[in-house]
Amino acid sequence: QVQLVESGGGLVQAGGSLRLSCVASRSIFSINAMGWYRQAPGKQRELVAIMPGGGRTMYADSVKGRFTISRDNAKNTMYLQMNSLKPEDTAVYYCNAKTQTGLSQYDNWGQGTQVTVSS
Repeated sequence: QVQLVESGGGLVQAGGSLRLSCVASRSIFSINAMGWYRQAPGKQRELVAIMPGGGRTMYADSVKGRFTISRDNAKNTMYLQMNSLKPEDTAVYYCNAKTQTGLSQYDNWGQGTQVTVSS
């Protein structure tokens, strides 16, 4: 129901910062929920941060105080500001959006962007 394109990943030293962007193919104003997930090699995909519809922004305990999720509806873009990065933050980061058409709900995913934090 919406295409998502992620960018902003790369290699950064521990303690550094990155800003991830997720551009949607249409307006995100009415999207039920948007968030960021990540998956490290050999691990399950995990929730990093989410902006649920009608709810308060939530963060994984491991990133609280360091990461900030935001959105710019005019640009159809969601961001993840990542500060004080740690090697354990290394993962592929995915943008997610939950959309609904009639009675059907869809889980939309971006292609992922690699974040590598060196020590």
